[in-house]
Amino acid sequence: MSELTHFNAAGEAHMVDVGDKDTTHRIAVAAGLIRMLPETHAMVTAGTHKKGDVLGIARVAGIMAAKRTSDLIPLCHPIGLTRVAVSFDTDAEACAIECRVTTETRSQTGVEMEALVALQATLATIYDMCKAVDRGMVIDAVRVLEKHGGKSGSWTAPE
Repeated sequence: MSELTHFNAAGEAHMVDVGDKDTTHRIAVAAGLIRMLPETHAMVTAGTHKKGDVLGIARVAGIMAAKRTSDLIPLCHPIGLTRVAVSFDTDAEACAIECRVTTETRSQTGVEMEALVALQATLATIYDMCKAVDRGMVIDAVRVLEKHGGKSGSWTAPE
């Protein structure tokens, strides 16, 4: 396993110097889900929630969060995102909505944190919009599925 890069030789937290790294096309994909009551799931997927299009608003929240990642994660570099895509897969039988976020950049550092922050903001927005009717929703299985680009190349999570 590699050493932790956000600590210097004295064990102090620091921002990694990426100044000498090559600028490459980098992609990250993160996924997670939110489970809810059947009635809540039906309302969200039918678009009948009083607050409006829950998934549409959650998608915008995720995109906005990706752009603010370096404001939230202390040692994360601000990067120029070239793409943020948020998609949903609804499962009526499991009463779950899976979210997948893809982030891309041409930069000297990766976009995994942007994908994770966007994902969690998206799922939290669904919770926020539906909590009046279902406080027991569960956000689960948040993870990075894959990353591409940079010196370390590609990585895909084991199934």
